[in-house]
Amino acid sequence: MNKKVLAAIIVLLLAGMGWLAYSLMQEKQANKDMEELAALDKQEMEKEYQDFALQYDEMKTYIKNDSIIAQLTEEQERTQKLLEELKNTHAKDVAEITRLKKELATVRAVLRSYVIQIDSLNRLNQNLMDENDRVRSELAESNQQNQQLETQRATLSEKVAIASQLDATNIRLTPLKKNGKAAKHMKDAKTLDVSFVITKNVTATNGSRNVYIRVTTPEGEVLNGGGTFEYSGKQLAWSMKKAIEYTGEETPLTLYWTVNEYLGGGQYNVSIFCDGQAIGSRNFNFEK
Repeated sequence: MNKKVLAAIIVLLLAGMGWLAYSLMQEKQANKDMEELAALDKQEMEKEYQDFALQYDEMKTYIKNDSIIAQLTEEQERTQKLLEELKNTHAKDVAEITRLKKELATVRAVLRSYVIQIDSLNRLNQNLMDENDRVRSELAESNQQNQQLETQRATLSEKVAIASQLDATNIRLTPLKKNGKAAKHMKDAKTLDVSFVITKNVTATNGSRNVYIRVTTPEGEVLNGGGTFEYSGKQLAWSMKKAIEYTGEETPLTLYWTVNEYLGGGQYNVSIFCDGQAIGSRNFNFEK
């Protein structure tokens, strides 16, 4: 074989080995970043599960209705079971973490319904006490009961803060061509359309909020929108950001990200954050 041809082949082989080593190093770093974020999500979820289990325990201490106490006990045991499943789940198990995150949203919704139900019972009791206040002979007893209810109401206010966390559903990621039509292949996308719905929440405080969206590529890179936000004590880059005026009603949102780089096929992740909480996440697969 010609020496020049042999030398050229060797150079090509060395270049290929160098490129492969660099690609493996980049993939390793991307996997490490994704594992760190997954670990943060798992840690935050464990804390929420623990908080919810404690809330059920506290609510039972001032409820006299045996039927409601039994229901609270059942939900508390279910919450503790899910907490144990989460503790035994590795952060790399994306499918199981996603399932437990959905279960967490269900637990939050159930807790919210009990908070509202118990608050309604307390309001009824308050009305009865107002009537009792008209009877002088029962004035002292009514005042004492009223003080106890005020203490319970203050405790319930803390529970409402937990129940007021927002949830994002119907999350969709759609690559669009230059003509605005949906692209089958991600490489043909000129714009990424992210849409979702923030669900109705009567316990949430109305007002202005910033909603942040992170779009992560199959390589673990975040499509950068030019800024960061705080989550679990860390600064995370966002892909899209929108200021909204939340009124407690169902709020549909659509945001766009202009594609300025090559995007290949594979699994993309859309995660949504608001009020320092992760309120929704979904994976999408696109053809190469």
